[in-house]
Amino acid sequence: MSNIILEAKNITKTFSEGKSHVHVLKGLSLQVREGEFISIVGSSGSGKSTLLHVLGGLDRPSEGEVCLNGQRFDHLNETTRGDLRNQHLGFVYQFHHLLPEFNALENVAMPLMLRKGTNYKEVKQRAEYLLERVGLSHRLTHKPGELSGGERQRVALARALVTSPKVVLADEPTGNLDRNTAMSIFELLSELKQELKMSMLIVTHDEQLAQSANTILHMQDGLWR
Repeated sequence: MSNIILEAKNITKTFSEGKSHVHVLKGLSLQVREGEFISIVGSSGSGKSTLLHVLGGLDRPSEGEVCLNGQRFDHLNETTRGDLRNQHLGFVYQFHHLLPEFNALENVAMPLMLRKGTNYKEVKQRAEYLLERVGLSHRLTHKPGELSGGERQRVALARALVTSPKVVLADEPTGNLDRNTAMSIFELLSELKQELKMSMLIVTHDEQLAQSANTILHMQDGLWR
């Protein structure tokens, strides 16, 4: 593990409402290297999700820099950030955010279909392969409302991986599931990380799940502790 894929340098994030200012991130730095598995643990309100949004280009830092593949990422415009996100990053959330009107196969294929010059046959094959890998080859045509919570999260995981991301950012990916389902999703995520040779950064409040990571970072009140 030598190449740095994603890096945050002295990140701060402040939310302002009128004269009130809330300092959520307070000068955090972080490096995610090729093939690395990092978990970030902390209580609710410690700033974990905000950090993940800033790292993934879903939000901008108030101060500091975010670099992706050695390129400054945070100051780019929305469209360019979105294109780079689609190429290099995968996201898994606590709530699956699947599109209810599309079936499992269509939801997984969507990120690749957004790319220019996409070959639909190849995209369909890739989506089918990943749904098979997450154990849902028999549910391709089912819509989210016809799937269990664990199945929906497996579809969301396949969707995050369909673009062959260099880094997967996961925000409490098992937080909305029962214990047994949570463990199976987490084990699957770890297995696919190895198979697809990607880096992974997981935010969780679950210390037991966090223990699987190469590096465990503890966050409190916007700072590492």
